[in-house]
Amino acid sequence: MNIIIIGDIVGRPGRRVVKELLPNLVREFQIDLVIANGENAAGGNGITPDMAEELYDSGVDILTMGNHVWDKKEIIPYFEVEKRIIRPANYPPGTPGKGYLIFSVTRNVKVGVLNLSGRVFLGNLDCPFRSADVLIEEISQQTPVIIVDFHAEATSEKQAMGWYLDGRTTAVLGTHTHIQTADERLLPNGTAYITDIGMSGPRDSVLGVKTEIILKKFITQMPARFEIADGVAQLNAVVLGVNPANGKAHSIRRVQRYLE
Repeated sequence: MNIIIIGDIVGRPGRRVVKELLPNLVREFQIDLVIANGENAAGGNGITPDMAEELYDSGVDILTMGNHVWDKKEIIPYFEVEKRIIRPANYPPGTPGKGYLIFSVTRNVKVGVLNLSGRVFLGNLDCPFRSADVLIEEISQQTPVIIVDFHAEATSEKQAMGWYLDGRTTAVLGTHTHIQTADERLLPNGTAYITDIGMSGPRDSVLGVKTEIILKKFITQMPARFEIADGVAQLNAVVLGVNPANGKAHSIRRVQRYLE
């Protein structure tokens, strides 16, 4: 089984590059399941129901989120009716939506997808490590294939989570920092790992935002309204090869594609 996970989709350029390039990637890598992080799909901050539906229509099966999950208030009730979108599971009890789902790829193959948020330099949420302990136990009752989107800032926290879950999940895949790292590997007990999948959005930017705005902000230290850059769009992703019988990953491959 082959699974593609797309890095943070940023604004209109990110949605466009997914729409244009995903079908060919599905054919090229014989993809069985498409997962994407959509927390920046709406102008870089959050996602709306219409944009989520646009991404489903583009071929995405499951959307994960992150620290911008609640930026668009209209998404809150959507979490109660749409089962293909999840938010970080370590938000406090009573938060709308769910932190994981079980997706039926075929009649006999199910995949668990778990979304977690880091705490270093981000919100003071419940412990992602302890949350993972509880939820992986629940998910493993239904399937050995468990994909973790760990939405975190610190590389140390992401690496720690990879080692912590090695052998207990199929993959621990970092999102949030928008820069694809070159450390993809299979950990000793069969868990695929990468510190950050990267960003799907405008290539010539600073994390998706127009460079002149970010440069001025750094130089003057004055607040600025962020605007999504345009021009060449990039798609960052990883493709996993997975044994559905035991949940072990046998390969992980970085993907970088561009669209003029």
